[in-house]
Amino acid sequence: MFLIDHPKFLKNPLYIGGISYMGLITPIITMKVYEGNERGDQPTLNIQGYILCSPLTDKFMDFNSRLEYAHRMALISDDIYKSAVENCHGNYVNSDTANSLCARSLQRYKQCTDQINTNNILEPFCDGSNISSYCQEDAFDAIEIWANTDAAQYALNISQGSIGKWVLQNEDMHYSEGKNDTSCYAYDIFSSLPYHKQLASKNCRALIFIGDHDMTFPYVGVEQWVASLSMGVEKPWEPYFVDGQVGGYEMTYAENDFSLTLATVKGAGHLVPVNKPKECVDVIKRWLPLPTDLNSY
Repeated sequence: MFLIDHPKFLKNPLYIGGISYMGLITPIITMKVYEGNERGDQPTLNIQGYILCSPLTDKFMDFNSRLEYAHRMALISDDIYKSAVENCHGNYVNSDTANSLCARSLQRYKQCTDQINTNNILEPFCDGSNISSYCQEDAFDAIEIWANTDAAQYALNISQGSIGKWVLQNEDMHYSEGKNDTSCYAYDIFSSLPYHKQLASKNCRALIFIGDHDMTFPYVGVEQWVASLSMGVEKPWEPYFVDGQVGGYEMTYAENDFSLTLATVKGAGHLVPVNKPKECVDVIKRWLPLPTDLNSY
């Protein structure tokens, strides 16, 4: 472990961060660190909290919130939304197959959103036929091609034959709803919400920030699970500014020694640091307490 190999950093404040699917795992790791300190495990880590960007938190709540998000963003009409609410009884993910009215409502919803880029609803939907449009997937494909060239691997000082094919994302381990467990990997974390609730009893700070144009795990679902923590509002919802313009909105909840800041990034999709790097850095810098004596770190 890094801190064991570099003990001079042990006194530094420790924040554990994750993005997207790591929203399921990061709160668990953070909780384990707190528990280790409480048991007296050595070395003691100066854990202060955790940071999550565009997190998957609850596989029902996050996916289910997409329909409400689509309505808020005018991707579906009032009548489609009202029909789904009335006929599906709040369950748009695991709906009763015998409920034909619900199935019809969801079919209308899917018809309106199937050609929407869920990672960023402002960007083109790419399915391989968008020759004239910029597709981020094309850039990812180019990165894979480049990273597997001999010249690139030589420049990166990678010994020839030491690795197989480099891939941007290991799809063998990537979660998709309904995907079966494999012999080497189990999709056994349905929700990390119980760990957020446990962390709420610790001396802990949390930052959750999300793009407001992310339909993969919409801010609607994040608002719902944060509200379920039943904390008081320390700072109400208000805009923050970057270069004199609204960069997004944020509010802070607090309960005893626990605080959680929820921030949106205006115009960003699922990949907040890619879409809005300046706003992303601003959110983190304002939240992260700076040491009074930089020479002590």
